[in-house]
Amino acid sequence: MRLTIEAIGAAGDGIAHDEARRPVFIPFTLPGEVVEAEPGPARGEGRAATLSAIETHSPDRVAPPCAHFGTCGACVVQHWAGDAVAVWKSARVAEAIARGGFPGIEVAPVVPSPPNTRRRADLAIRRGPEGITIGFHARGAADPFDMRECHVLHPRILALLDPLRATMTRLAALHRVGSAMVNLLGTGPDLWLRTDGPLGTKDRATLAALATEAGLPRIAWSRESGREAPEVAAQNGPSLARLSGVDLPVAPGAFLQATPEGEAAIVAAVLEGLPRRMPGKPRIIELHAGYGTLSFPLSARGRVEAFEGAQEAVTALNSAAGRAGARIKAARRDLARQPLLAPELNGAAALVLDPPFAGAAEQVAILARSTVPRVIYVSCNPAALARDLTAFARAPGWRVERAVAIDQFLWSSQVEAVVTLSRAP
Repeated sequence: MRLTIEAIGAAGDGIAHDEARRPVFIPFTLPGEVVEAEPGPARGEGRAATLSAIETHSPDRVAPPCAHFGTCGACVVQHWAGDAVAVWKSARVAEAIARGGFPGIEVAPVVPSPPNTRRRADLAIRRGPEGITIGFHARGAADPFDMRECHVLHPRILALLDPLRATMTRLAALHRVGSAMVNLLGTGPDLWLRTDGPLGTKDRATLAALATEAGLPRIAWSRESGREAPEVAAQNGPSLARLSGVDLPVAPGAFLQATPEGEAAIVAAVLEGLPRRMPGKPRIIELHAGYGTLSFPLSARGRVEAFEGAQEAVTALNSAAGRAGARIKAARRDLARQPLLAPELNGAAALVLDPPFAGAAEQVAILARSTVPRVIYVSCNPAALARDLTAFARAPGWRVERAVAIDQFLWSSQVEAVVTLSRAP
């Protein structure tokens, strides 16, 4: 097939159309390029294809910095110039807002994170005939590839790969399949290891040696297929995250923003979305508060009522707020099963919503009909953002006041957004 690439799709693949005007998705291509491709399997109403040759190259094509590009399933646009990627990601946010019922919204230019700043990684581990493999999942595959370099992860996480690989070779608890979640905290890399076999006494000694050798404050462990809470297998010191200048203990695998730069951009956009003037003791409601990434900055502007589903996060947030003298009161609540109702929202000057990837369909339906005058929605999924915004578009008086695109996931197809909605009294 000889095709001209017209656009880049949501997954980062180039999109062309065949003679029947059916879409053809071709990875590693760029808009304007004329390519040859081998037809592949059906993909929705179109089909996938494999790139064979590029006849006409885009001026925005660049050399990928990583040797694993094309094999790794994480990065999909390393071959595209950064400025062009930023425009594409901002356009994705604007498109999502338009699909949600608010067309013509200008999105502030994307705020990117630099290379080698990602402080969170979920690595797959496999034991095979040739030894231990540790890395991200290979493109289109369930198994990982053996990662030797990465231009996204922080160097302190990359430095763990070799000692972790050597440790897993000796670990009897790893039969075939495992994984490793790493959070780079203020006190060092925090490791949560999952294996498909039980952890014996000898294995615990092996992990204690790894913690000492690699400077890990904590190694937690659990079964790969189990739902039990992880147990601490080795502890060399406190596992503390620093959020807005406040240190607080976090659970293994705790959700934290992917990069410091991305976190700072989200905080700045949320604060910018608050009303310029609020009453003397304004009440700010925060949903899906986590460990307080937004709670502490918000508390400088008002009294924060923070709701979060994980009890360990609620306990840590309340304790840290008490030590810091912050105006934060956190409560545990499963917001998917029990969203805040309209009477609970009365009197709030603003509400900040930072839901998981699936969004917050039940909650936004209530918010759109409530008396809350301003909602600041932090989204990591354009599809969920578009769906959730429709609730506000169907209710009277709502408008999108401001939107900012944020790129914490360098060279991936993912993009985040902070969207401020306000409603006339």
